Amino acid sequence: MPSSPPRRGKIIVFGILFWYPLAGVTYQFLHYLMGLRQLGYDVYYVEDSGRWIYDPTINEFSPDVSGNLSMVVPVLNAYGFGDRWAFRGNYPGGQCYGMTESRLLELYREADAFLNVTGAQEIRDEHRAIKRRIYVESDPFASQVKVASGDAGMIDMLAAHDTHFSFGENLGASDCQVPIERFHWHPTRQPVVMDIWQTGPPPADAPYTTITTWHNKGKNIEWRGDTWYWTKDREFEKILDLPRRRPVPLELATTVDAAVQVQLRAHGWRQSGSVEISRDADLYRQYIQKSRGEFTVARDQYVRPNTGWFSDRTVCYLAAGRPVITQETGFSKFIPSGRGLFGFQAMEEILAALDAIESDYPAHSRAASEIAREYFSADRVVGSLMERAGL
Repeated sequence: MPSSPPRRGKIIVFGILFWYPLAGVTYQFLHYLMGLRQLGYDVYYVEDSGRWIYDPTINEFSPDVSGNLSMVVPVLNAYGFGDRWAFRGNYPGGQCYGMTESRLLELYREADAFLNVTGAQEIRDEHRAIKRRIYVESDPFASQVKVASGDAGMIDMLAAHDTHFSFGENLGASDCQVPIERFHWHPTRQPVVMDIWQTGPPPADAPYTTITTWHNKGKNIEWRGDTWYWTKDREFEKILDLPRRRPVPLELATTVDAAVQVQLRAHGWRQSGSVEISRDADLYRQYIQKSRGEFTVARDQYVRPNTGWFSDRTVCYLAAGRPVITQETGFSKFIPSGRGLFGFQAMEEILAALDAIESDYPAHSRAASEIAREYFSADRVVGSLMERAGL
């Protein structure tokens, strides 16, 4: 029996598992935790924020985390992290769950580093005492624009970290419009644990799907006299007649109002609720595994500035052996496109990708899995990040 890798240091992963307890986020952080553990790190998950949590059952923010704990803790238990997590509500009346508060404070004194994945954890003095402080940005563009605009809060937040990574792999390139000032951004991407997702062929009548939010409010950015959008409906509306162009089923798992449901179905789309799927981690995984592939778009803030961003959800489709057709963000400079994974800029490229996949589905399914393993496997992605961070 092979021996376990030697312990390489005590690492905290900060994140939003309990703050936003839907399954896509759950897997995003689980992949980091498992990847670090595979590499021999002594890893813990912590949330220690002054923000109220988002409660998906009431679609409101709340100080009561009990319902969110019931959604996430079973997953942490199932994957071996049952005694390695803490949630401390650092707001009036907030409590500490998982590890005791005294144990959490001891962990801060002992830890070699933290990874602030998504940058959601505000940094206080007790966190600054941790030797290494790594910022891992999942959504490029907004923070860089805020820094370039002189946003003191964002500048202070980033300055509290000593190393910065971004899913925007094209940041700093001559063909990327994202402004880079003050901070150096190392490229990274979302890790995936292949064993979680691998499965057999999909059902014969399976549709191409995606799981998404149709419309977002409040995150558009005004910059250089233009609006840069953070919402997907604008992008889907450009290709609404896709189901009429090819005889393959297409489904959007997205929670929308009646008017949008009518609009989608009138154009031939199937539609199901994203929140219902995302409340259960197993159901979310099964939905992806029972899909024929993923067809999706990307937000304007990723696409127009050519960030090189790639979706953590899309990585799960690839790991399940499901071919993907997704909107080009510049990612094809770094990840091969054209077999198992297709980037598109126009309808004609979507149609060509569908034709290619349907002409030899087994080959494109294998290619999807190979891309996930070669470019996104947790040991490689997390190992590269930790090596470049000097850990």
